[in-house]
Amino acid sequence: MAASEAAAKVQEVREVTRIERIGAHSHIRGLGLDDALEPRQVSQGMVGQLAARRAAGVILEMIKEGKIAGRACLIGGQPGTGKTAIAMGMAQALGQDTPFTAMAGSEIFSLEMSKTEALTQAFRKSIGIRIKEETEIIEGEVVEVQIDRPATGTGAKVGKLTLKTTEMETIYDLGTKMIESLTKEKVAAGDIITIDKATGKITKLGRSFTRARDYDAMGPQTKFVQCPEGELQKRKEVVHTVTLHEIDVINSRTQGFLALFSGDTGEIKSEVREQINAKVAEWREEGKADIVPGVLFIDEVHMLDIECFSFLNRALENDMAPILIMATNRGITRIRGTNYKSPHGIPIDLLDRLLIVSTSPYSEKEIRQILTIRCEEEDVEMSDDATTILTKIGMETSLRYSIQLITAANLVCRKRKGTEVSVDDIKRVYSLFLDELRSTQFLKEYQQEFMFNEMTETEQMETS
Repeated sequence: MAASEAAAKVQEVREVTRIERIGAHSHIRGLGLDDALEPRQVSQGMVGQLAARRAAGVILEMIKEGKIAGRACLIGGQPGTGKTAIAMGMAQALGQDTPFTAMAGSEIFSLEMSKTEALTQAFRKSIGIRIKEETEIIEGEVVEVQIDRPATGTGAKVGKLTLKTTEMETIYDLGTKMIESLTKEKVAAGDIITIDKATGKITKLGRSFTRARDYDAMGPQTKFVQCPEGELQKRKEVVHTVTLHEIDVINSRTQGFLALFSGDTGEIKSEVREQINAKVAEWREEGKADIVPGVLFIDEVHMLDIECFSFLNRALENDMAPILIMATNRGITRIRGTNYKSPHGIPIDLLDRLLIVSTSPYSEKEIRQILTIRCEEEDVEMSDDATTILTKIGMETSLRYSIQLITAANLVCRKRKGTEVSVDDIKRVYSLFLDELRSTQFLKEYQQEFMFNEMTETEQMETS
């Protein structure tokens, strides 16, 4: 008896444990704006960057109203000022129904397909199509399920299902497939179910209110619903959302729909895309489908070359274009593939089309708030003095470096059997791991001992 109780306890513990991956931006839940699109100082994991977040909120509203398709926005700012965080916040605020594709500028060059094909696929992954279709359904409360096995033990099972609404009651004869579905869904008398007539799919909506007092002990997931009214058979509109890229893959002859799961879609012929565009346009006219312009986020956009930028210019003018959001931390730099320099490494003709949002460096107070949020996310207890020291380190070096020290300091603290990260733990990891400035200083001092020493004698004289 005791052994079985222990086993049950272990089982419970296993169910409660959630596997969560803590990433660089896993603490961000949205843009942290109120109903009037005014940014709160600290909300949904976002801190500071009020102007950039307000601008992102305005773009978000336009996306939700479907008014900004084919526009582009550039988030520019120094490293570690929250550019990717703003894009992640936008993705969270859009919800599940709006497609959001994130990629890095350098990804395009490592794929086996051409650059323009990779960009086209990214564009089409970011455009959703909401397809509406009407289906016939049977909806009612189960009065009785009767399944008879043949007396011989072999042969097909036969069964009857009695369903009722508040106004009518009908008995349905069941085929083998439907009997299997009913047993699989564990349908019992008192359940309210829907049956899709086209596919035979059974969905349990919940238990009937009339059965609410059947049992004293019910599971927490038991849901009580009213008995349906009117006819048993109804017409219902079902909405599916798919991306254009998914339709492309399913219709391309090379792999079929299995390529959706393997991810290896290869190049898709332009004829296939043209036919799909024509079909989607036809559905839109008939009112069968709506286009949902999603978001394509390209990080490190300065890594794209002049051919990609030319393609983007043209692609943004297409009537099936998503909202393009780009991020870069470069100033005036060379456009890849040319000898010309331009702001952010983006050609002037593309810069003209962009709404540019800039992010500014964080203040000391904001850095402290971000470090506190990260400590909560990584489940690290830290004393006030240690947080102050870490904030100072963040101000002098970089925010990213101080965030890296949180986990390292926590490990040092656990090694000495401590429960709270102290100033000594921070000092220890600060001496163990160099930041960019101290690393550069170290290299200058010991330049001679390193291989491939390319410093000239004059440079060495200057540093010494």
